[in-house]
Amino acid sequence: MNDKMENKAEELKGRAKEAVGDATDNEQWQAEGKAEQGKSHLKQAADKVKDAVKGVKD
Repeated sequence: MNDKMENKAEELKGRAKEAVGDATDNEQWQAEGKAEQGKSHLKQAADKVKDAVKGVKD
């Protein structure tokens, strides 16, 4: 469960960083925020696959 919370926190951090980048017109922060969100979404998808496999095993 801890990994899921960390992944969600990373997504929220990315959203915040992108929003600050948008507000300040800082392209680097915009890009970093989008990258963090994408990385987080991949991790969340992997967690869902793990949960599905675990459900099939049980």
